[in-house]
Amino acid sequence: MVGITRRAWLATCGLAPLAGGLAAWITNNKGPEQRRGWQTTEPRELVRQRHFPNVELITQEGRKVLYYDDLIKDKKVVLNLMYVKCRGICVPVTANLVRVQKLLREHGRNDIFFYSITLKPEEDTPEALKQYAEAHGVGPGWWFLTGKPADIELIRRRLRFVDLDPVVDADKSSHIGMIRFGNEPMLRWVACPGQANPEHIFKTMLWELT
Repeated sequence: MVGITRRAWLATCGLAPLAGGLAAWITNNKGPEQRRGWQTTEPRELVRQRHFPNVELITQEGRKVLYYDDLIKDKKVVLNLMYVKCRGICVPVTANLVRVQKLLREHGRNDIFFYSITLKPEEDTPEALKQYAEAHGVGPGWWFLTGKPADIELIRRRLRFVDLDPVVDADKSSHIGMIRFGNEPMLRWVACPGQANPEHIFKTMLWELT
């Protein structure tokens, strides 16, 4: 991709740096006192505090994990929201990400972890999530996660999978079309449509997560 800027490539692929950049992601909706705190805190710690609550989740294998400490910290990750009985685009997005994961593995990139978080933890047990994962042929390093409803809601909001219209925001199906991926130590985060061309998503991951 010599001769093309990062921003131009992202625009070409229909992707975008997360929330207009790290500073905007950190300082959005902060008052003067909070901004003064931002100036004295390391950026990585600010992102952790603001966007990655260290709540307990459960994998499709029934293993308890901490969201930040076990899944995000020091890793390159892909995040999306879904639920097992989704009748909308959950299945196409999952299928798309399966193709992306295969492309990554074909190129020796086994260091990128995929996390699909259910929006209906009251319905989606670890067993149901495991059946969903197996039915869609996901590869190693991909965890389907459930937890307490309040914790899942907190994760959703901290990831900025939200809509300003409360009616739209209450519709769980309105939050399943986008994905986030990033390099946590490098503070590089990108949002993109889950149904974007898998080749474009793959190439952008190589660009952003290196």
